[in-house]
Amino acid sequence: MKNKTSWWIILGLLIVIAILGVLIPTEIKGQDFSNINAGDTAWMLTATGLVLLMTPGVAFFYGGMVQSRNIISTILQSFIAMGIVSVLWVIVGFSIAFGDSIGASGYGLLGNPLTYFMFRGVGGSTHPDFAPTFPFVVFAMFQLKFAIITPALITGSFAGRVRFRAYMLFICLFTIFIYAPLAHWTWHPNGFLRNWGVLDFAGGTVVHMSAGFAALAGAMFLGRRKDADKEIKPVNIPYIMLGAGMLWFGWFGFNAGSALAADSVAASALANTNTASAAAMLTWIFFDAVQGKKASAVGASIGLVVGLVAITPAAGFVSIGSSIFIGVIAAIISNYAITLRTKSRLDDTLDVFPAHGMGGISGMLLTAVFANNVGLIHGHVTTFLYHLLALVIVGIFTFGGSLLMYKITDLIIPLRISAHGEEIGLDISQHDESYDFVHAGEKK
Repeated sequence: MKNKTSWWIILGLLIVIAILGVLIPTEIKGQDFSNINAGDTAWMLTATGLVLLMTPGVAFFYGGMVQSRNIISTILQSFIAMGIVSVLWVIVGFSIAFGDSIGASGYGLLGNPLTYFMFRGVGGSTHPDFAPTFPFVVFAMFQLKFAIITPALITGSFAGRVRFRAYMLFICLFTIFIYAPLAHWTWHPNGFLRNWGVLDFAGGTVVHMSAGFAALAGAMFLGRRKDADKEIKPVNIPYIMLGAGMLWFGWFGFNAGSALAADSVAASALANTNTASAAAMLTWIFFDAVQGKKASAVGASIGLVVGLVAITPAAGFVSIGSSIFIGVIAAIISNYAITLRTKSRLDDTLDVFPAHGMGGISGMLLTAVFANNVGLIHGHVTTFLYHLLALVIVGIFTFGGSLLMYKITDLIIPLRISAHGEEIGLDISQHDESYDFVHAGEKK
């Protein structure tokens, strides 16, 4: 009965939001459409679709790695993020990330939640700061896809032991209090990290470092799985490869789309993205080989994703030659980090922190080394020092803040499922679904 009451409350809130959506107009009269460029608009619409595809890619990538009794729930955890964050972004998330800055000039901390409340003023005209040549609403939707994939990435750290209702609440808290402020710091013209000269072309800091540190906090907070000491083989390796392929394809929108124009910067970002991913995949296989391991499909898939993660902050700022170096170094660091993790008591189920956390950190620092005209190799020390400072600030904020969000969530809805629920699997305990369950009647 208690569960039904909570679901009724949530449904009631959604109905209220739906009514607000009708009452609050999104368009503002007198908008100017004269600056819209058809080519830029077409590319940003395409890039937005590509980035959305990445979240189902994560779903299959993670889903193929877990035990068969958790595969549906693991995939659903990524899909539900598309629903929750999409609505939350329209209500208040976009405003906190890109609304009028609250804070001193050059030191903005977050956007005013009322600036674009319910997407008011987010219409088909251009915006001088964010969308000078294509509709502002396209920029808002493009940024939404980044906000969606971030909590989806976190799920790999606590796969197999999280209560679904609690995870849904955590998504809301993380998006509002961690992701959106961090996006404001990094990408808003008044954000303090941006004004320090911290470079994050497409989300190495905002998406991957935040997801990595949140995953680390989640693995620590939820504790080890009951069977964490057993060797568990991936349930579906073709799913892993399918997910990795979807991620590689969608990442072209992720990185090249962050140029916010169909121009030479977008072309450079696309080339760097492909090159770094290819270099990292090969490096991962070769690094495994020198350790006496066989070349594996899982290793190749993880390697290419690490390369994509690492090049993300640098994609529009470095040369293709530098992208090879970034992919190679990031793959070695993340591969070694996974080796260290397996020797510890930390149960980061799908190695989210070694892959996304360490990949994001590596990419962030190497961006400051190789960035055209302002990198360390060009004699500019300031950029690198600010990146080091940003690493400390972002690490503390995202790890500590996420840990607080887990604790708040746990006080409202217990995060960890029961021992029995973990034993029978999330598919049955949380969703009453599984392949065997669905086809049980046919097998009798």
